[in-house]
Amino acid sequence: MEIKSSTKYFAEMIGTFALVFFGCGAAVVSGVSASGPAGIGLLGIAFAFGLAVLVMCYAIGGISGCHINPAITIAMLTAGKIKAADALGYIIAQCIGAVIAAWVLWTIQKGLPGWQLGEWALGSNGWGEGYGAGYNTASAFVAEAVLTFLFLFVIFGATGKWGNGTTAGVAIGLTLTCIHLFCIPITGTSVNPARSLGPAIFAGGNALSQLWLFIAAPIVGGIAAALVWRAMDKS
Repeated sequence: MEIKSSTKYFAEMIGTFALVFFGCGAAVVSGVSASGPAGIGLLGIAFAFGLAVLVMCYAIGGISGCHINPAITIAMLTAGKIKAADALGYIIAQCIGAVIAAWVLWTIQKGLPGWQLGEWALGSNGWGEGYGAGYNTASAFVAEAVLTFLFLFVIFGATGKWGNGTTAGVAIGLTLTCIHLFCIPITGTSVNPARSLGPAIFAGGNALSQLWLFIAAPIVGGIAAALVWRAMDKS
């Protein structure tokens, strides 16, 4: 039975919501020490993002393919695996899901005594002085583009004719975990324009002014991976 486009879009919205809510929520709520248990730290945040993707792969993979990332959708469009009309619907749904997740996280955080919406709040991505280790623009762009390339390369391989579809979600989720383990000190790790968009809208300031990089770099990396995979697939 053919799945309706509206059902696919709704699945993408829910999936992206889950990714941003669990991942950014882990960074904002559980990533630091407060009253109660100690913060989960970089390792815990990395696994929160990776596990969120893994579980959503199995939840909605059969419905929409579980892109939950505009860079993945654009790469799939480049590879000829999705139609342009559906790609647009996916991207819109992904962005809506990310914004709603950031809004819910913002609503929860407002209930914490003394909490203020500071610079790069709600798990926003960024770079430069005052963010992470202070990496410059070039380092941030290269890291995001290369890591997105590797992420998409794994996705194409795990879900393609040479891959094992039953375990694809594990490979994809663990790859995103590895990416976060490496990149959190550089940019907070995006590799996903929607994931960056949601928190940036509420954080404003530097998070919003730097958003362009987290749109451009993942798209560049994703398209490059699609082109490389197409060449390999034809060989």
